[in-house]
Amino acid sequence: MLLANLIVEKYKAGGPIMHPILVVAIVAVAVVTERAFWWIRESFKRDSETLEKVLAAMENGDFRAAVSLAKDSVDPVIRMIYRGLSHVHGSLTGALQVAAGAELKRAGRFLMLIDTCITVAPLLGLLGTVTGIMSAFGAVGGNELAVEAVSGGIGEALIATAAGLGIAIFCLLPFNYFNERLAKLQFELETAATNVEVMVTKAKQEGFDTMTFRRENAEIIR
Repeated sequence: MLLANLIVEKYKAGGPIMHPILVVAIVAVAVVTERAFWWIRESFKRDSETLEKVLAAMENGDFRAAVSLAKDSVDPVIRMIYRGLSHVHGSLTGALQVAAGAELKRAGRFLMLIDTCITVAPLLGLLGTVTGIMSAFGAVGGNELAVEAVSGGIGEALIATAAGLGIAIFCLLPFNYFNERLAKLQFELETAATNVEVMVTKAKQEGFDTMTFRRENAEIIR
């Protein structure tokens, strides 16, 4: 209760600029929390054992078994492989790129919003600093309570600055972590796509008709 009262008191002392800072803080907490839970759920979807089986089946030239294993998987890498092998129109490379792009778009969702919060929050704090200092200097020599008014203006400036920096620091750490996870996923997708292309090229050289296979597989899915 005391902490809540202190927060409300500091919020009021921070001046009008605290209203937009509060909005940024709410957005930041909501987005960081959503992304954190999303990555936790995503970590449970990874299935390295099935991925190894899919790649092994493709290496042995058994693409039907690979598609059967990959079907209905929630692992993003396996899902990309399945979409690449099942895509009828266009090249395999193009299908893999589109599938990988869709996975990366899902993983990178809201990162731009977090980056915006990191940038905007300190700027709002700086704006609060300027308005607080202006208020403090405007009160100098105004009346008998000039000292109180000046200290209030300086307090407003410091509170706004601290709030803006606090939000930026809160967002920066998870933002870097999410970017690292995204880069790791991108590497895994690119590696898997390269392996698929190499094995498909090898199969073509051995007489495997990938286009016919993909058409037949599309008919089975229907």
